[in-house]
Amino acid sequence: MKIELTKNRYKRQKWLIAAALATGVACAAYGLTGTGIPDIDIDNLTFATVQQGELNLYAEAYGEFYSAKERLLTAPAQGKVAEVLIRPGAKVTQDTVILRLSNPKLEQELNQAKGLLAQQQAQKAAFEFEQQNQRLNYRGSIADIEAAIEEAELELSVNQDLMSRGVAAKIELQRAKLAVKQQKKRLVFEQEKYQQLQEMQLFQLKQRDIEIQQQQANIQVLTAQYENMQVRAGISGSVQALEVELGQSVQLGQSLAKVGSDQELIARLRIPQRLADQIDLNAPVSIDTQKGQVSGHITRIETLVSNGVVLAEAVLDSALTSNARPALPVTASIFMKTAPDALYIKQFSGMRPHSTQQVFVRDESGLARQKEVTFGELSQGKLMVKSGLEQKDEIITSNLEAFAQYAEISLVR
Repeated sequence: MKIELTKNRYKRQKWLIAAALATGVACAAYGLTGTGIPDIDIDNLTFATVQQGELNLYAEAYGEFYSAKERLLTAPAQGKVAEVLIRPGAKVTQDTVILRLSNPKLEQELNQAKGLLAQQQAQKAAFEFEQQNQRLNYRGSIADIEAAIEEAELELSVNQDLMSRGVAAKIELQRAKLAVKQQKKRLVFEQEKYQQLQEMQLFQLKQRDIEIQQQQANIQVLTAQYENMQVRAGISGSVQALEVELGQSVQLGQSLAKVGSDQELIARLRIPQRLADQIDLNAPVSIDTQKGQVSGHITRIETLVSNGVVLAEAVLDSALTSNARPALPVTASIFMKTAPDALYIKQFSGMRPHSTQQVFVRDESGLARQKEVTFGELSQGKLMVKSGLEQKDEIITSNLEAFAQYAEISLVR
């Protein structure tokens, strides 16, 4: 008998549990089928109306300003950092001296080069006098030959006169003619030698000039190196990096500092990979600096994808805001395209782009019914509707998570 009572009690517990479950299921079915509709005060709710029309789609990006002009300062020669006059962040002009380097050997080489140039110039002047003397000697020889020709011609004329009178011998006349002919040949030969001498002297002078020019060029290089030991900014802007310390030895071409413009800026923006293909070159950009908007346009889009973003570069077209500077973080809206006849609503809390969600839609009967809505792009606070809604539909934007189990709710006052 004791065993039978235990069995009956167990059967009764099973029946009670089943009844409770059936009651819960019935209640749930009752709520979902709408036979029990909760009332909500309409004055405590907010609504958003679905609109339809032309919608400009923008890609949201983040990034920072960079200097449009940058200059890398390198060591003009081997040396040691003697002075550091400007630190990173300081404003500079084109002629501002940032560092001073010292190299006594370079100064000595410059002085030696200048001395050698002076020596070459003096040697050239002396050589020109030597050439002038050579030319005078040749001209003297030519003058002697010309005088000898005149003398021979005079003797020939006398012999011809005597021959006509029958006084002189014929052989004397032939000798006089031969003498004139020989002297004239000597004159032609000497003139040719004089001409060649002048041409040769021109080449010799040209060679000396080349040597002097080479030495002058060497001095210019050494002078530039010596003057550049005072490392100047080269452009107006600010010092962005200083890579050496006081007393440090540097080699020729070693990086010393970097200077960037602070009034001529560009924006480097990181665009989500899924949107990068929809952006064209020269696309308009609106850049937010927290103190205003700066307009620009895209000039370069990289093909490399890093951490899901693509780097793009924008040139600024309008005046900078007061806080604009290199490395300033910014956000940007980049124009992608225009959707000519799009459905959209103003974004509100909980509505996510590229998602499918349940929302309550108000109707004319005073009820709000749940609908499944698919959203598309979010652009400047406007969320595109892909499906589930029509123009002029009103969505409840208030938080109704507590009523998510109901298919519809009643709006009352």
